[in-house]
Amino acid sequence: MYYKVTALITTFLVLFLASSSSALELKDGLWEITSSMEMPGMKMPPFKHTQCLTSKDSVPRDKPEDTRDCKIINTSTKGNTVTWEIKCTTDGETVKSIGKITYKGDTFDGETRTRMEGMDMVQKMSGRRIGNCK
Repeated sequence: MYYKVTALITTFLVLFLASSSSALELKDGLWEITSSMEMPGMKMPPFKHTQCLTSKDSVPRDKPEDTRDCKIINTSTKGNTVTWEIKCTTDGETVKSIGKITYKGDTFDGETRTRMEGMDMVQKMSGRRIGNCK
């Protein structure tokens, strides 16, 4: 009986420590981010931009040229995966996007899904650390 209880406690502790670990495998610095957008019947060419990312600011963002008011909400980190929701308001219309990204030290892969005006769009992203932030 003692061994069963010990094994159960050990298993519980291992699972607890694994699930409560929020150590994001992200190297702070300047990242080159490549994004591509897909929507029904259309795939846009990839584009690149750079952004400083840190474990405290780990959601990659485009730098839109329009005047959208966007806010990141509902951010969550589990292991090396960050999920978030972005809410934008343009001309009185609200658009929500849900994103997910997984870091692997110097690289990441992820996507953002958006539904706007009845159309589903998927933005695929990949990134690589290229140096220190200035």
